[in-house]
This record gives sequence, C-alpha cells and structure tokens, in this order.
Amino acid sequence: MKKTISLSLSILFMILSLCVVAQTPCENNEANGFPCLGYDLQDRITGGEMNASFVNDSWGWTDPLDGKEYALVGLNNGTAFIDISNPTDVIYLGKLPTHTGNSIWRDVKVYNNYAFIVSEASGHGMQVFDLTRLRDVDTPPAIFTEDAHYNGFGNAHNIVINTESGFAYGVGTSTFGGGPHFVNIQDPLNPIAAGGYSENNYSHDAQVVTYTGPDVDYTGREILIGSNANLVAIVDITDKNNPVEISTISYPAIGYTHQGWFTEDQKFFLLGDEIDEISFGFNTRTLVFDFEDLDNPFLSFEYEGTNASTDHNGYVVGNRFYLASYRAGMRVIDISDIQNQNMTEIGYFDTFPPNDNVGTAQLWNVYPFFESGNIVLSGESGFTLVKANETLNTVAFDQIQGVSIYPNPAKNIVRLRASQQIGKISVYNILGQEVITRMASDYIEVDISHLRSGIYLVNTPLGTQRIIKK
Repeated sequence: MKKTISLSLSILFMILSLCVVAQTPCENNEANGFPCLGYDLQDRITGGEMNASFVNDSWGWTDPLDGKEYALVGLNNGTAFIDISNPTDVIYLGKLPTHTGNSIWRDVKVYNNYAFIVSEASGHGMQVFDLTRLRDVDTPPAIFTEDAHYNGFGNAHNIVINTESGFAYGVGTSTFGGGPHFVNIQDPLNPIAAGGYSENNYSHDAQVVTYTGPDVDYTGREILIGSNANLVAIVDITDKNNPVEISTISYPAIGYTHQGWFTEDQKFFLLGDEIDEISFGFNTRTLVFDFEDLDNPFLSFEYEGTNASTDHNGYVVGNRFYLASYRAGMRVIDISDIQNQNMTEIGYFDTFPPNDNVGTAQLWNVYPFFESGNIVLSGESGFTLVKANETLNTVAFDQIQGVSIYPNPAKNIVRLRASQQIGKISVYNILGQEVITRMASDYIEVDISHLRSGIYLVNTPLGTQRIIKK
C-alpha cells in the first residue's frame, strides 16, 4: 500500500512539475484568438512594428558567451534581430537593411556567430553580419550595417550552410543554372567562391550534411539533398571541383518539389511539395523517402495531414517534425514510429485563425532548434514565439527509450511497440490513480476509450511517458 501511494505521489509531482508559465496559455484550444493544441503563446511582433510590409523566413542564434537566444527574421526590406532571452517580453533590437532593393524573399542562416543573408532582390548578393554585435545595443531598434559582402551571385532564393564543413550554398541564383553555388565561409568576413553544381535542374532549396547515416559507402562525405522543383537530387559535393550525382528520385502527383529535411538518423527524408495540395486537392502531404541506400532511394509512404493547408518549410528535432503550413500554422507531428509508416499530429499553433485552406504564405517558417524549447514562427502574420505547454513539454519523460507509443494524442486505442519485452503496463490519471493495468510482450493495443479527456501517464518497467486522451 505504501509503495502504491509513493508511486502515485511521485507521478502527481512529475505532472505538476511540468507546468510552465507563459504570457498567454493555450486554453480550450485557443491562445489570444489563435487556435492551438499543446503550445502556448509567448510573444508577438507584427511586421508593421518592424517597419516592414512583409515577414518571411527565419533562423536562430544562441550566444555561446551567455546562452542568450536571438531570432533572426527576414523582412521585405531587411533582416530583423530579436532578443528572446525573456520570451514573454522579447526585444526588437533592430534591422540590417537590404543590400539593394526590397523583396518578399529573404533567407538567413548562421555559422560561427555570423549571419549570412540572401534575397531574391536584384544584385543583393550575400550579406555577412557579426551577431556578437547584438550583445550591446544601447537604444533599440537600431539600424545595422553589414560586416562583409559576397557578390559572386546577385539574387538567390535561399542559402544553405553546412556548419561542420564551413561552406555555404546559394540556391536559386542566376549562376550554375540555378543549382547550388558553393562559397567557402570558414573565414566568415572573407567569403570565397568555390564552384558550383549545374546538373539536376534549378535548386529551390537543399539540405547539406556531413553524412553519418546508414549507407556506409558515404560515411564522412558531404552530401547535398536538393529539392529541385520536380525531383529530389542526392549529390556528393565533398570535392567542390568534382561534385558527383549519387541518385535522383521523383514521386507521384508532383506540384512543386519545395523543401525537405533528414530524420536525425539520416535514414528518412521528409519532403514537402508546395503546390500539390492546390493542384490535386488532398490534405497537406508529406512525402517520406527511405534513404538507407543513397544510391537507391525510394518513396516509403505519404503522410496526409489533418487539413488542406499548403505546406512550406519543415524541420526535424528528435522524434518530432515541425511543419509550417501557410494557413494552418505550425503543425507538430510525432515521427517516433516512422519506421512502421506511422506519423501522428500531436500539437499545433495556428497563426491564421480564419481557415486552414490552401492559400498564401501566412506562416512561412518554423525554427524549432533552440535548447530552451522556444519556437520561432514567421510569415505574413509577423513574428510569433511559442513553446510547448505542460501537455507536450519535453521535460522529464517525453519518451520511453526503445518504446513507441502512438497515436498521441489518442481517442480510443493507444499502441505500444518495443524492441524488447515490455512487461507490466500501468496507466495513471493526473491524481496518480491507476486506471488501467495490462501485461505486454513487445506489442500491445490499449483501449482508452472509456477514459475522460486529459493527461495520463503510461508507466512500464522501461520508463514513464505522458499521453493525451482526446
């Protein structure tokens, strides 16, 4: 009896310890008028407050000196820098104006405490900005100047950086047929042209990694995955003077091959097609490719989302896929069981309340890589900062090692799949009361249809994980 009480109190304490304070909590699926599930609103800045008529892409920087976090946000007329170290009272520090004209397309990435910025504006080139200057801004908002400039290309749609190799890649430029334009940025204030790759069509976006995935033929090689309008190209760019195509792959119902991202084990590649929802009329579609063999990639399956919104940029952190959908906001998808072709939406924050239809770029980007859990959202609706609340926060016991629990949230059935014997399974409510007990081998389906909606904990000998009953 004492053991049961102790366990119940322990679980109750863990639940209560997950609670966080936010400026506007997500309650009854709403935060200050924005539809939400599992994510609280921290703070917002409109485009007008940054003296801009359009907000587009975004990235982030964490100061290695003090751990302060900053959002870098693209505007039609420059790049905004926002101090988010106090997430419920962020500070707009100022703007680096565009190098030439205005454009709704601007992109920024970070390497070694420097921001590298490109734009579709004619003659813009690549701006270089020393981010350590943000440590001491006396009277924000300031107007900044660039620290260096690269003019090896004019306009560029996007910029990609491999922080391990110290190379930047301009894509969608007027050079190399729109293919990746290589720039050595190991000395950030002295960017040096390093060639390019003109095969496989125009590159709209790309991811470049120093490969550590399952295909041992390419271990340690620098691999580019190009989202090239009507195909995905896998290219070995280790030798900048001799880039080599590894393979290309297409897929059914192509609209416009837009952007993709590896899972962290580099086995799967999650691709978004920007026009397919408009052209073919289905819900938001993510194409999941199996890249276990880079010479022979194949389409593993297609994930269809919960609404018809047009998808834009998506990124993977751990077992979560953070997807920016134009009119449906940030959608957060559990990919812990992607190996078995299971993906489940577990949360969202919708920056465009009127509808989730196909349409214009209300939400352009999501940046989910801050250690604090702060997530930057950017697009026509401005800059928005959100964070997972107590139902989804990754503190303490977000996932049981070696056990997949899905779907989560769930309405009727929760499935547990493990790489070993699970043993006894106990489900506890928020009061610490045991409401379900089962014995399982390596797979079990647990009926939770009789439980009330809310937060529950699934306890096994392998660990404890939170689930949400819809």
